[in-house]
Amino acid sequence: MRPKCSLYVDVGYLLSAAAVRVTGTSLRNGIQVDYESLIDALVQQSEALSELPMLRVHWYDSARDGVPDGSQQFIGELPNVKLRLGRFGVDGQQKGVDLRIGLDLVMHARNAVADVFVLVSGDDDLTEAVEEAQVHGVQVILLAVPNGQDRPHGISRHLIRAADGLKIIFPDAIDTAVTKMETPSAVPSPMAVSLGGHPRAKAPTTGSTAQEDSRAPRRPSALAVSGALDVGTGTTNHEDPPDLAEQIGSVVTNVLTTFRSSATPEALAELTAGKPSIPRDIDKALLTDLSEQLGEVDLSEAVRHQLRARFWEQYDQT
Repeated sequence: MRPKCSLYVDVGYLLSAAAVRVTGTSLRNGIQVDYESLIDALVQQSEALSELPMLRVHWYDSARDGVPDGSQQFIGELPNVKLRLGRFGVDGQQKGVDLRIGLDLVMHARNAVADVFVLVSGDDDLTEAVEEAQVHGVQVILLAVPNGQDRPHGISRHLIRAADGLKIIFPDAIDTAVTKMETPSAVPSPMAVSLGGHPRAKAPTTGSTAQEDSRAPRRPSALAVSGALDVGTGTTNHEDPPDLAEQIGSVVTNVLTTFRSSATPEALAELTAGKPSIPRDIDKALLTDLSEQLGEVDLSEAVRHQLRARFWEQYDQT
C-alpha cells in the first residue's frame, strides 16, 4: 500500500484555542469559521510535514444526542472527511470525544492505515494512545493552534514528550478562516457561499449549539513565558493570588465584550431573563479563561462563586 498520512482533529481544542487567538476568550460563539478553508489548510500543512498524501481527515466534535447540526453535516459531506461525534453530558462537558480519538489512533496504527498521524489536540489524556500508536510503527506529529505570540497554545507537556514532533498551524490559516463575529443583526446561515461559489459553513452566532459547548476547563494551557511553554504545575493553589479580583475582572470583561459583540437582541434578552443562571457556553468560557490565567486545573467553589457574581455585577453596570 502506498504510504499516506492521516489527520485527527479535536474540534473542541481547535476552535476554543482559535477563539482565544481571535477574540481573547474561549467563548466560541464570538467567532465565525470558514470550515472548508480551514480543513484545506490543515490538509495541506499535514501533507507538507509528512511529505505524504492525505488518506483521510478525522473530525471529532460533540452534538446533542449525537445528532449533527448544519455545520457538522456540511463538514461530514466534504471529500475524505470522517465526522466522529461525541455527546454532551448534563454539565455541558464533552463525553466520548477523547475516547474516540484515542481508540482510533490505536486501531488505525495496528491496522497500518497510514504511516504518519497528524494530531490537532493538546489533551493530556491522549498521551497513552499516542505512545501505543508509536509502538506499531506510526509517527505522530502534533499540530497546535498558535496563540497571540504565534506559540503553541494549550498543549500538555506529557503529550509533547510523547509525540514525535510539535508544530503550529500556520497563523495565516487561522486568521483567514476564523474571524470575529461583529454584526449580531446579520446572522449568517450555517451554509453560506464563498466567493468561489463553494459551500461555506460558519459557526452559529446565537444560542447554545454543539459548536459552542466544547469542553469545561480540565488542565492549564500552554502559555508563552520567556520563550518557553509553561503549562503550570497541574495542581490547585489553595491560597488565592493577591491579584485574583483583578484577574477575574479581566476575564469577565473579555467574555462580556465578546458575547455582546456577537449576540442578537434575542440572546441578550434570554440571558437577562435567565438571571442568575449563566448559559453554559458563557459559564464554560469564564471558567476556562480564568483557569488558564491562574494556571490551575480546578478552580475552588469560592473562586467560581466570585467569578459568577462578578459576571452579573459587570453585566448590570454596562
